[in-house]
Amino acid sequence: MTSSDPTHDASAADDVKLTEAPPTAIGGILRRLGPGLIVAGSIVGSGELIATTKTGAEAGFWLLWLILIGCVIKVFCQVEFGRYSIVTGNSTMTGLAEVPGPRITGRGNWLVWYWFLMWFASIGQLGGIVGGVGQALSISLPLTQQGREFNEYVDRTTELKVSKAELTLIQSRGEGANDVRSAELNTTIARITDELANTPEVTSSLDDRIWAVIIAVITAVILVMGHYGFIQNFSTLMVCGFTLITIVNLAFLQANASWAVTLQDIVRGMSFRLPPESKTAVATALATFGIIGVGASELVTYPYWCLEKGYARFTGPREDSPQWADRARGWMRVMRWDAWCSMVVYTFATIAFYLLGAAILGRTQLNPEKSEMIRTLAVMYEPVFTESASVLFLFGAFAVLYSTYFVANASHARVFSDTLGVLGVASKETPAIRKRVRILSGFFPLLCVAMYLYFPNPAKLVLISGVMQGIMLPMLAGAGLFFRYKRCDSRITPGMVWDAFLWISAIGMLVTGLWTVWSALGL
Repeated sequence: MTSSDPTHDASAADDVKLTEAPPTAIGGILRRLGPGLIVAGSIVGSGELIATTKTGAEAGFWLLWLILIGCVIKVFCQVEFGRYSIVTGNSTMTGLAEVPGPRITGRGNWLVWYWFLMWFASIGQLGGIVGGVGQALSISLPLTQQGREFNEYVDRTTELKVSKAELTLIQSRGEGANDVRSAELNTTIARITDELANTPEVTSSLDDRIWAVIIAVITAVILVMGHYGFIQNFSTLMVCGFTLITIVNLAFLQANASWAVTLQDIVRGMSFRLPPESKTAVATALATFGIIGVGASELVTYPYWCLEKGYARFTGPREDSPQWADRARGWMRVMRWDAWCSMVVYTFATIAFYLLGAAILGRTQLNPEKSEMIRTLAVMYEPVFTESASVLFLFGAFAVLYSTYFVANASHARVFSDTLGVLGVASKETPAIRKRVRILSGFFPLLCVAMYLYFPNPAKLVLISGVMQGIMLPMLAGAGLFFRYKRCDSRITPGMVWDAFLWISAIGMLVTGLWTVWSALGL
């Protein structure tokens, strides 16, 4: 068997020599984790930071249950994709091309064809993300006078909106009612409302687009050269640091009565009900469901990172020996740890971002979108970190957004290159695949920024991709069941409990896909 790993060119004989006994101790297992953490690093920037907070801003606390389910439900399917790569040594696209359904011999099938449509939307999503990076940099390092004036305008109007919302919340709780304090509140709110109405509007500058182009070019050069190990590790550390800051921010927010998340808010969020009279919020939530946690794009790319990590290579070519079965079971255990540990990381981040979006953006009626997206998101950190909020948030936003942009482009280059071979339009030989990966690694970041320049609305680009990924979720759920029952070795099949959860996961992904189509068609 020749490995389908695009970056590994060992022959079958090499595979045998490179087999390795799996670790059994917890410490050894933890040292061999990696693919899931890479995926987690690519998830936080789009699903968690942008789409999840936008959902909280529009829906309040009502859809906390949907966000939580979205993080957990897809992991079972993710593990089946990883199991397929360990058992067969094949890539995701090779496996998807085996799923029954309409096909053209040697030219892929319906699943591979739809992936192309989803890939195009994903490029738009990455365009939105690099646009977010550009916005973060244009706020901290404006390049033009218009950029500086726009920053001052947005800073002032955002400050006024937050102040008005906080005073309104104080007034609604009845603090200072029937006394001089009540009159002062009314006067202050009226003054702020008048100032907002009469502040001259400053149109957005080109600074965010200039920075986005600069970042795209730098990323393309780094990916082509292949020296991205250090940057990815550094980005992962920044993502973890920013997630920790976000959780601390949420905890300290409880000391402020205006923004605190109450038990009643949590109960409402876990009531399994939809927000009243808010079709827009439900549509946003469905789009978010497709990309939070392990989205359709991450389900496809996960086995590629498992192959690069060596799980399949260490297991060795599939054979009837008990030694192979022992190695396969051991590396499956490592892979399951990898998937579930990463799930814990991004679930904590997702819930924290959602609650912040609902508690602050929802109550202030600030919706992160267009050229003000990053500035609006920074508001979530101001009640706790005050003057330091902007610096902390901009650092974190750059970290998580750039990490996603970097890793996702590296992933797309690998998947797209492999797909060309599956479709029979390019060579499947490893040297040819490597050459295509290098070329596409330089081209895709530039294509992403071109999408942003054409349509500079990061949140909208991310949500469009979320819809396309949500539609593909049922297809990938079916593929996961196919891998489990038609491509799994009988010696490493899971138990009945796992199968039950896998079917629940598949049904949930099917319902989400159908609901997404229903919502997208406006039915």
